Amino acid sequence: MQGSLARAFRVRSPLGMPARILLGFGPVLLLFGVWQLLTWGEVPEQRIISPVILPSPWEVLVSFESLWFERALSRSVLYSLGRVLAGFVSAAVLAVPIGILMGAFTPVRAFMNPVSVVGGYLPIAALVPLTISWFGIDETQKVFFLGLATFVFLLPLVVQAVDDVDEIYLKTAYTLGASPLVATWKVLIPVAMAQIWDAMRLAFGIGWTYIILAEIVAAERGLGNLIIVSQRRGPREHIYLVLVVIVLIAFLTDKVLVALARLLFPHRRA
Repeated sequence: MQGSLARAFRVRSPLGMPARILLGFGPVLLLFGVWQLLTWGEVPEQRIISPVILPSPWEVLVSFESLWFERALSRSVLYSLGRVLAGFVSAAVLAVPIGILMGAFTPVRAFMNPVSVVGGYLPIAALVPLTISWFGIDETQKVFFLGLATFVFLLPLVVQAVDDVDEIYLKTAYTLGASPLVATWKVLIPVAMAQIWDAMRLAFGIGWTYIILAEIVAAERGLGNLIIVSQRRGPREHIYLVLVVIVLIAFLTDKVLVALARLLFPHRRA
């Protein structure tokens, strides 16, 4: 037993899949156990935390029917997904080529580096009133806000992906007579693309992180709107359900992108 524990807690020791799954479910089960304990009781006076503040897991679960049929959860999911996708695409279209140019060419990096540094310290929440003053309260504001938040996160990751390309690839290309543009197009981008894909996968989750802020003002539909309305009018159970829905959507989307990465970059498995 002591030997097994010693092997398991060696620095960077390998861990089998069953152990990974069990350990991964541990925090989830612990969270639900504590949640159930805090909300145990048939009447509010018996509970540690009032149901007005924290409903029980069962109360949250049974409220799903009203959230789905009465408040059109599926339609709100589609609205939010559309906004997140639009913001992500607009950010990726700018961040990926700019990041590649910054990673490849030092003058471009020197020119754009202040933007990247400022973006890292930018309070994203403060952009909500700013984008409202620019674009009003329609869909353009929401997409622009999500796109800006995603761009700030994605740009340095793309630069880092290009930086991580081993110098030996470029030296080989130059030895074979490649120009800087050819070396960038034929060497840097293909080698870095797998890591750039991972950066884009992480950046897609940023949209779900800020969707509530994006939909806090004048959003007739959307998951963020459902949370705001539930917080003001009830039922509070819907707040927790919508949060679970957001996490599940982001998790499933991430798994799809991971599966696509295995198809697009099979060499990484080797």
